[in-house]
Amino acid sequence: MEKNLKFYWTLFKITFALSAFTIGGGYVIVPLMRKRFVEELKWIDEEEMLNLVAISQSSPGPIAVNTSIMVGYRLGGVMGSFVTILGTILPPLIIITVIAKFYAAFKENKIANALLLGMRAGVAAVIIDVIIKMVRDIVKSKNKISMAVMITTFIAAVIFDINAALIIILSGAFGVFYYNLYKEGKQQ
Repeated sequence: MEKNLKFYWTLFKITFALSAFTIGGGYVIVPLMRKRFVEELKWIDEEEMLNLVAISQSSPGPIAVNTSIMVGYRLGGVMGSFVTILGTILPPLIIITVIAKFYAAFKENKIANALLLGMRAGVAAVIIDVIIKMVRDIVKSKNKISMAVMITTFIAAVIFDINAALIIILSGAFGVFYYNLYKEGKQQ
């Protein structure tokens, strides 16, 4: 893949369009990025995209921007990160600026409120779709450790109401520990 001006412009257009037409935040834009970069363009493979999303989610900041940084860097280095960040943050910046200007009119508008209510339902459906696909990928991998971590973290979050940040940190630490243990076992 040649990294020329046309490539960076394409990267910008993709992230700008995804960000401009995605309602619901990072958990909605990430699967659309996956679809575009993994399934359609085949610039990143499925496992690597899951890794990029995992790193993005465990880093401070919005997941959409973090994932853009990771995807941009993976595809085009530092310049790729800069281009994808710009493509991701410009649409919400423009839209929120316009909404802020006319907030009083939006706040009392019944059509705008009905539109937002419908959009929330659609966003929930998209998030559930992402969850199902990610679970399916983990189950397909037949990696018992990954499945155990997934089930354990689900129980920790849903039943015991443990903070998501703590769950992510502990899961990451376990992953490092397990990988190093597994790597050492393979070398012996």
